[in-house]
Amino acid sequence: MKRSYYIVPVILLALFGGLYWQHMGEMTTKANELKAKNLRIKAEEDAKKQEAERKAREDADKRIAVREAEEKKKEDDKEAKKKADIEKIIADTKRFNAQLADFTKQAATLDKELIALRAEKEKLGRDSFDMAKKVELAMVDKRTAEFQVQRMADMVAKRASDSTMTKLPTPPPAPAAK
Repeated sequence: MKRSYYIVPVILLALFGGLYWQHMGEMTTKANELKAKNLRIKAEEDAKKQEAERKAREDADKRIAVREAEEKKKEDDKEAKKKADIEKIIADTKRFNAQLADFTKQAATLDKELIALRAEKEKLGRDSFDMAKKVELAMVDKRTAEFQVQRMADMVAKRASDSTMTKLPTPPPAPAAK
């Protein structure tokens, strides 16, 4: 019995070892198949992921290109608008400067005319005043002359009335009645 204690476990160990090696081979094969399958799946997922990343990168590049084109177009439009505004301002400035020169000439001409008209008005006012003065002096002279004529007529009338020549002689006495 003492031998059986050693033989049975060795036989069982050998059986177990055989079964273990047999199952280990199957398990290794299954594990290798599973590993290969997992690697294939992972490779497919990586390929899909890389494809998705590539597509996403391409889409992002397209969007970036479109956005950059739009931004460039907006910038160009802004620049063109700015240039158009500057040209408009320059044209307006030239036009307003020309108008300013014309208006300055007109103002100078109108100032000269105004000065001439004021001088003419002053001259006419002076002439009018001088004429009014002459008329008044003529009227004063006329009144003075009329007064002198009247005085002279009064003097002559008084002298005539005082004169003996103008007095009627006394009539002679009437002849006696016969």
